[in-house]
Amino acid sequence: MSQTYDCRSSYAATLADLARRDPNVVVIVNDSVGSSKLDGFVKEFPGQTVNVGIAEQNMVGVSAGLANGGKVPFVSGAGCFLTGRAMEQVKADLAYSNYHVVLCAQSPGMAYGPLGATHHSIEDVAWMRALPGMTVIVPADPAETEQAVRWAYGHDGPVYIRISRMPVPAVHPDDYVFAPGKAVVLRDGSDLTIAANGTVLHRALAAADALAADGIQARVLSVASVKPLDEDAILAAARETGGIVTVEEGLIAGGLGGAVAELVSRDHPTRVRSLGVPDTFAPTGSTGWLFEHFGLTVEGIADAARGLVATRKAA
Repeated sequence: MSQTYDCRSSYAATLADLARRDPNVVVIVNDSVGSSKLDGFVKEFPGQTVNVGIAEQNMVGVSAGLANGGKVPFVSGAGCFLTGRAMEQVKADLAYSNYHVVLCAQSPGMAYGPLGATHHSIEDVAWMRALPGMTVIVPADPAETEQAVRWAYGHDGPVYIRISRMPVPAVHPDDYVFAPGKAVVLRDGSDLTIAANGTVLHRALAAADALAADGIQARVLSVASVKPLDEDAILAAARETGGIVTVEEGLIAGGLGGAVAELVSRDHPTRVRSLGVPDTFAPTGSTGWLFEHFGLTVEGIADAARGLVATRKAA
């Protein structure tokens, strides 16, 4: 098995580097220092850290005030509460005012599996994507996490970044540079496209290997930037490969699957199969079991791809 990494480590190291260069960089936490792997940051930069306690709405409101005063706040807390608990503040205090605040969602998706539906952060991408002016990023590995954080630091506006705790392999080359609204072809193919991001991207690549053994050549598209979406890359996939399978660790409706379906239905209708969480609350269970339950495994992705190709050939 390939070496795996915790993207929180890359996130924390990148924040520390930015803080050394710019004293206006501040971190806002809600007793989430340890879970965000920010112990070293707090020790080195106590004057650039604000801990509001378990008060997510205050955390976002404070970040808006700091941004208004010229600071660059990185808000770090569990994705389920950063979005669900503080949605009104994110909408009214950040997005409406277009403040430069970076929301860093820790342990998103189904990382808190045994804690159940209250702690699953599966709606977050759909919620954030609905807010005008909000950039939504779902990195897949440490390099992409670092790149996304650095880009967000220089961006003038609100940004939402998922920071996963699940171990993932490196899937992007060393010279990879994140750009908003740009997807990356990690593997080319002409029979169909698998569009994925976050913790399931490496599974999509493994599924493409399995499909190749069956004579099916799958294009694998890394779509970290859910909003803005790389419309050119998605439409090229629709034209050139004749079908798209989307894969995400979250709700399909309003997420990556929804974004892709909205686009192709409008500009180039093609077959789309979406893997993720359907219209249901994710149950309680280990993360491994939850991924299997929703078909977010190598075999589950490959089966969805085979089904799409078979449907197209039968048409």
